[in-house]
Amino acid sequence: MAFPYRYLFPAMWLTWALYWWVLSLDVKTPSRIEPFESRLLHVVPLMLAFYLLSVPKLGYSVLNERFLPWSAWPFWVGAVLTAGGLFFAIWARHHLGKNWSGIVTVKEDHELIMTGPYGIVRHPIYTGLLLAFVGTAIALGEWRGVLAFAIVLWSLLRKLRFEERWMREQFGETYEAYSRRVPAIVPFVL
Repeated sequence: MAFPYRYLFPAMWLTWALYWWVLSLDVKTPSRIEPFESRLLHVVPLMLAFYLLSVPKLGYSVLNERFLPWSAWPFWVGAVLTAGGLFFAIWARHHLGKNWSGIVTVKEDHELIMTGPYGIVRHPIYTGLLLAFVGTAIALGEWRGVLAFAIVLWSLLRKLRFEERWMREQFGETYEAYSRRVPAIVPFVL
């Protein structure tokens, strides 16, 4: 199992990152930008989570212990979940268009997108990333994957609260009504 994990998951994540980077070159100019210190509070944890999932082994033995048996089913279930999560995030990113930003911003002529994946959840990129991290953690089957997912969840929930506040300030009652109708990150639940 080590051979496909070593190449399939990095290929999926690197393809996603390349797509993200290419599309980031054509976005609207921001009119309001999240402070640098705040950005670090979600960027650094995400980097730590990627590190936990990408290194062959950690020096801390308990994190290298398995929570799932070493077999094909966790690997392939994880691969499907990771691919599905990354595709969902890509669909959302594509649908968001030039309004996208990797940090919390309000763009010039910012539009509130409420269709496509944004009609399912208000933060589909976060939903997709969380699903992809769950899949990667399942495929890895080690406790460091669980820790990586917990770090990503904390980071994205923190960023989501910040972003929600700015969207409410920018779009007022329209965003309030949207948030009552559409869950934040988990369809039909949260």
